[in-house]
This record gives sequence, C-alpha cells and structure tokens, in this order.
Amino acid sequence: MRVALVCSWLNQYGGAERVIEAVHEMWPEAPIYTSIHDPGAMPDAWRRWDIRPSWMNRLPGVNRRHQLYLPLYPFAFETMTLPGYDLVLSISSGFATGVRVPHGLHLSYCLTPPRFLWGYQDYLEREPMAAWQRALLPPVLAGLRAWDHRTARRVDHFLTTAIEVQRRIRDIYGRSATIIHPPVDTDRFQIGDGPGDYLLVVGRLVPYRRIDLAVAACNQLELPLKIVGQGRAREGLEALAGPTVEFLGWRSDEETARLIEGCRALIFPGLEDFGITPLEAQAAGRPVVAYAAGGSLETVVDGETGVLFPEQTVDSLAAALTDLEDRRFDPEVLRRHALRFDKRLFQERLDEQVRGLLAGAVTAD
Repeated sequence: MRVALVCSWLNQYGGAERVIEAVHEMWPEAPIYTSIHDPGAMPDAWRRWDIRPSWMNRLPGVNRRHQLYLPLYPFAFETMTLPGYDLVLSISSGFATGVRVPHGLHLSYCLTPPRFLWGYQDYLEREPMAAWQRALLPPVLAGLRAWDHRTARRVDHFLTTAIEVQRRIRDIYGRSATIIHPPVDTDRFQIGDGPGDYLLVVGRLVPYRRIDLAVAACNQLELPLKIVGQGRAREGLEALAGPTVEFLGWRSDEETARLIEGCRALIFPGLEDFGITPLEAQAAGRPVVAYAAGGSLETVVDGETGVLFPEQTVDSLAAALTDLEDRRFDPEVLRRHALRFDKRLFQERLDEQVRGLLAGAVTAD
C-alpha cells in the first residue's frame, strides 16, 4: 500500500509532532508533505525521514516569522497534488486538509479546525499585535475561513482527538468524526520516588496556554515552580515571575521525563483540545492541576488523578494548588489511567480505521 502523510508545518516540536512520530512508526517509508520545515527545530532522528516541504520553505525568514505568511498557506496546499497513493493521511491543525488527492483515500486526523480562524477572537486577544494588523486581520481571516470550510469537503473521512474537537468539526464543517485519542509514549516514564518538592509546567510558551496564571498563582502562594519550554511569551512571563519561579528553557525528552517524574504536580492552566503532557505526568505517577474545560475533562479525573479548577483565574488556580497540598494520590492508579491512552492503542485503532475504510467495512462520509 502506498501511503503519504501530510502535516500543517514542521517548524516547532510539540504534541502534534508526537502524533506524527507515532504515525510515522506505522508507515516509516511514507513521505511527509508539509508547508514549511525547519530541520533544526526537529529531533535528530527526523533528519532521516523523507520530508517534502512546499515552495513556502524558500521564503525569507519563514521559519522565524511564519505568522507573517498566513495568507499563503492555502496556496501551498492547493498546489500540493498527490496522485498515486492508496492512502493520504493528513494530520492537521491548519490547512493540511486542503491538499489535493485525485485518487485514493484522504483520511484526516484533525487535531482541531484552525483555532486562529474559527476562534480567533479568543486565540488572538493575548497576542501582541499592532493596531493596523488587527484592522487588516478580520477580512483576511474571513477569506481563509471560507477556503478552509470549502476544502474540508476534500476529506473522505475525519478522525479526531477528543469530544470537544469532534463537536467543533461537526459545527464548522458539517462533518462527522471518529475519536481516536492521541498517542502517549508511556514507556518514556517511570514512577518516581515519593512526591517531589516543586510544581512543573511543560510546553510552548505562547499566550493562549495561560502559563501566566501558573506564574501568578505560585508567586501568590510562594510555591516553587519550574517551567520547561521556549516561546515568544517567555520575556513577559519572566517579567511577571517572582523568586520561586525558575525558567529552564528547552530540555531534551530525557531531561523533561526526569523533571516530570520528580515534580509534586504538573500545572496545565490552558484551554486545550486534548493535551498529551497531563497524561505523561500521570504515566509518571504525578497528579495534574488543570483548568476544568476542553481535553482536561477527558484526561484528568478530579480527585483521583488530579485537581480541576473551575475558572481560568489566578484565585481559582491558587485554590486548587492549596487543595493539592492536603491530597495524596496513588501513583499506580495514575499510571493505569495513563495507559488507557498508550501509543500502541492509538496505532491499533488507527490501523483498524484505515483497514476498514480501504475494505469498505467503514463508510467514508
């Protein structure tokens, strides 16, 4: 079977890229088509992969300032025609569903309809932007939304990560989607010795993730907090941080795993569609303090594998952190919960969907 993979972009490494890794394990010979590719931002092992970026990759400074080229992404995928494949699997959080597949099955694992198009007011309200940029953005986004809605019809069948995204795909595209939870590489983690003495945040430092809430709450309670990750919000977060907050920058997978295993709890303050990191923490027997919305409602069991806080405010998170101090969690229970989302189960379910669709046992919509 000839297989091609398509993804939105490859200029930063995070949860979406872990999904791509799990899929690539299933079809290691499959080429990966994408809009832009920065090899320096990807793990070394990726250098051996067959990655084929679009013409956008030749644009000046595209990997550093990719947001400036937002209107061009649809053209990159419109000009990407992939004949001769039995299966084209797009892993998309923006625009990759628009690739042209004249023959064969186009299956999309939709991480989300693009947040910056369909929830742009909430997504961009915390992004630094000049007044003229905010004035120009609405008509540009309206055109991109029309394109995104139209090209979603090119997909034969949608898969997705979670109930919230399934609802969004139905409401925005008018399409049904089968849920397969994203893969968690639980083998990377082992249960540490006793609860650690610090709280932890892991992820890209961007405004919508609301890491500012974690910093402010730990300032208020004078709790030790370590932050792993890089991103454009780091300077502002450092300005907000008190003496108990430590920024560790980028860390390798091995270093990050050890930091997770040694923490008291992971803080997950953003509204995420799913979120792999909370399950990685649970695989290490560590509880999660998370905002009670989106994917956290599917990955964190309140009072059993963590503490959910109801409002996205400093006081609400601070109350949850105070509550955490009086709770004890069974690390074995936490790890068993995480194993329900293990990478092998993801691969088995994806393989089952592909085989069923190709055989006609599962109907493409």
